[in-house]
Amino acid sequence: MRTALVTGSAGFIGAFVCARLLADGYRVIGLDAMTDYYDVTLKERRHARLRESPAFEAVIGYVETPGLLMELFARERPEVVIHLAAQAGVRYSIDNPRAYLESNIVGTFELLEAARAYPPQHMLIASTSSAYGANTEMPYRETDKADHQMSFYAATKKAGENMAHSYAHLFDLPITMFRFFTVYGPWGRPDMALFKFTKAIFEGAPIDVYNFGEMKRDFTYVDDLVEAIRLLIDTPPVRPAEGAGVAAGDSLSPVAPWRVVNIGNSQTVQLGEFITAIEEATGLTAKRNLLPMQAGDVPATWAEASLLKSLTGYAPKTGVREGVAKFVAWYRDYYGI
Repeated sequence: MRTALVTGSAGFIGAFVCARLLADGYRVIGLDAMTDYYDVTLKERRHARLRESPAFEAVIGYVETPGLLMELFARERPEVVIHLAAQAGVRYSIDNPRAYLESNIVGTFELLEAARAYPPQHMLIASTSSAYGANTEMPYRETDKADHQMSFYAATKKAGENMAHSYAHLFDLPITMFRFFTVYGPWGRPDMALFKFTKAIFEGAPIDVYNFGEMKRDFTYVDDLVEAIRLLIDTPPVRPAEGAGVAAGDSLSPVAPWRVVNIGNSQTVQLGEFITAIEEATGLTAKRNLLPMQAGDVPATWAEASLLKSLTGYAPKTGVREGVAKFVAWYRDYYGI
């Protein structure tokens, strides 16, 4: 039985990843701080579902706590590490930047130091589509420059990519970074648009629609994301031989076993269409409060995901109407509507 360490295991994505690994026969150590950034009860219920498996062990703690990850690595010697713990949210990073510094940068440093001492077979670390920042050429490709982040959240995630690359180069640690594109689905985060919009629509309250609805996102259903991560576990990057080139379109580093991979649905959906899908699933009409763009946000995201397909043979495929309907069905059940 292989051991996997998943940080952020009570988070939206982390809980789904843990469940998939348990189903595949892994022993899973889940680390989460249970922060109150959003409803802690939701996080506790995600963990409770995982605890139904005897192969799951929950550890409560902050990734940035000095020595905590080192102790976990020393004790458990995980073959696979999936680092999802982070302070999330673009807008929150404007008001509370220190939380992002501590969790996203210091926490990633603690992880890399532990991996340096007790190297796993493969370490997979979450980044974000926000790393592309001010890039306007779309779809976003992993080989594009990503130097102009628009929020401190995005800046900390890009810094994590760079830190991981240096450790991969210096200590020959196989590391895959993945950039997520607007993940949604059942058990999702209350601070995300789908959750907020659904709640407001059921309550008859108006929804805040930024950039006057002229936003476009590459919405990625959580099951598709988890499938991609699971397949990437078995595709660790290998440092190129000296003098060897890197294939066109591959983000593999020329000097390290390090790669960045987009995980997205490879299409853009206009925000109005997304809201219409919620209206159809709820049977209710949204009251739209049209507002200008918020600071730190970007008008559109769109993933070029051919590298994921070439590495794993897989491409996300769940359409927005199908995915939104599954979320709304979960929301009705969870809140007894």
